Amino acid sequence: MTDVPDVPAVPPAAGADDGRFRRRRRGRTLRKVVLGLAGIAGFLVTWQLLPTLGIVNEAYFPTATDTIGRLVVLMGDLEFWRNVGRTLTSWAIGLLIATVLAVVLGTVIGLVPFLRRATHTTVEFLRPIPSVALIPLAILMFGYQLQAALLIIVYASFWQVFIQVLYGVADVDAVARDTARSFGLTRGSRIVNLVFPTALPYLMTGLRLAATVALILAITAEMFISIPGLGRAIMIAREAGQWTTVYALVIVTGMLGLLVNLGFRAIERRTLSWHQSVRGEEVL
Repeated sequence: MTDVPDVPAVPPAAGADDGRFRRRRRGRTLRKVVLGLAGIAGFLVTWQLLPTLGIVNEAYFPTATDTIGRLVVLMGDLEFWRNVGRTLTSWAIGLLIATVLAVVLGTVIGLVPFLRRATHTTVEFLRPIPSVALIPLAILMFGYQLQAALLIIVYASFWQVFIQVLYGVADVDAVARDTARSFGLTRGSRIVNLVFPTALPYLMTGLRLAATVALILAITAEMFISIPGLGRAIMIAREAGQWTTVYALVIVTGMLGLLVNLGFRAIERRTLSWHQSVRGEEVL
């Protein structure tokens, strides 16, 4: 019997797996979008039915159609966009100040074990204090000015980033740290090439959380300190009994929060595209 020579198997094309992966990812994205739209539709239908059926008083809880109609009208008002800009301005300034302070202090304290131990009790005491409890102090120090709102925003956002930076700096692998020392790397080189890549995922998580918290406190400060912005517009509408406007503005604040969260998630994925947490998220 004649021996049949072995024929090597032909490996699949290199792009085949990539094509299947892209199709699966598009399918998952499409499912997420469909489910998200279905959830929004269900929420709006429920909202519409509650006052229509008389379950809640329509005078204080307007229907979804009336609220959305009012929102469309507001979007044609220049003062509405000015209030959006004022809120986002205080949000951005407060978040920037908090991030710079948290990164600098978190890195310095995290790199020096003595400072970490010396400040542990103080940090654990200050961190749980609600930011809104500082509103009377902020008004006393700065009056009804933007600086008072910034104090509240910075205080709330600072801890979100600071704690994450502390954890990130402490998470540097001991073997890698000792290896860097044995190769004679300077402290600055170790920070850039070892500490920073290790702490970056923690920093991005803290920044994403701080961005949302800063927006919440920006609107809260506008409501209680009476500085111009969406929060103050909500309070003015409430005092005038314009409940449809109140709910329309609340929707706007929710949409801003969603956009902020999605934006910082996109930045986080792009910045950490090399990290296993993001790569694993794409594969699953």
